[in-house]
Amino acid sequence: MVKIKICGITRKEDIEVLCNFGVDYIGFILYPPSPRFVGEKIKELILFCNKLNGKNLKKVAVFVDPDYEEVKKVLELGVDLVQLHGKEPLSFAKKIGLNRVIKAFRVKDKLSVDEVEEWQKAYAILLDAYKKGVPGGTGISFNWEIAKLLVEKGFKIFLAGGINSTNVEKAIELVNPYAIDVSSGVEKAPGIKDKTKIEELIKKVRKV
Repeated sequence: MVKIKICGITRKEDIEVLCNFGVDYIGFILYPPSPRFVGEKIKELILFCNKLNGKNLKKVAVFVDPDYEEVKKVLELGVDLVQLHGKEPLSFAKKIGLNRVIKAFRVKDKLSVDEVEEWQKAYAILLDAYKKGVPGGTGISFNWEIAKLLVEKGFKIFLAGGINSTNVEKAIELVNPYAIDVSSGVEKAPGIKDKTKIEELIKKVRKV
């Protein structure tokens, strides 16, 4: 069954909803320009998550070109995985531990296997739509045939970019990703999740 990651979490009440619905991953943004940036608040959100759900829900810290000390700090807080959205080299990911890294690629009109090959031993590869000046969370889609090709080549893919309850079934049927990654598609406003939209999305994913 395709896993579900809901990203851009900023509130305890949203964590509670996601725990109740059995979501697999939640993402916390640690990139200050983002309207979903949580900063030091991540500590209390992680503690709240652990209190509700133990270790069942994997917690993902999302960075853009961080320094290692920033990453180390959140790992010590209890984050399970680190998602890298910048130009981080493989050597940086290896310092973290490749099996704990989700490496994001922003897709324009193509993405070759060669471009992502060295990351195949990472925890997963996330594909999001390219938008100039925006490292992620664009809310727009890209050509899913590109993602389909990588899945067929054996890559563990998190599919992001403009996914919501109206198109998630099509995305899964075409790509068959390991997981879908949604943020704006289940929001009322940036960082404010919508329980009804979450429920609709999950129902669609679980029945595919």
